[in-house]
Amino acid sequence: MDSIQVSGIRAYGYVGYLPEEKVLGQWFEVDLTLWIDLSAAGKSDQITDTLDYREAIAIVKEQITTAKFDLVEKLVSAIADKILSLEKSIRFESNYQNQQHRSLILVVVLLSILLAA
Repeated sequence: MDSIQVSGIRAYGYVGYLPEEKVLGQWFEVDLTLWIDLSAAGKSDQITDTLDYREAIAIVKEQITTAKFDLVEKLVSAIADKILSLEKSIRFESNYQNQQHRSLILVVVLLSILLAA
């Protein structure tokens, strides 16, 4: 399985348990790893044969800037769910059967809260 790694996606958001976090907000930084079979795109050089990571970046930024969750764990889950809902994504299930050549995307989201020093 191949991966696309995008590091340092930054956005300002209002996720947090404390009331001041929801009012003042804070910077978040996300490192994203998308595990996906890149063999078709590697042969064809066509973006239609892969996941357009610009879409994934847009999802990360949109979730950070609009989410009103208490926990960053919920934000991470929301980001992963949205990326997995993209047209190119197929969720892995225990009864998953490989029919022809389908792409499987596994999303790893590492989120940091950037603290001012």
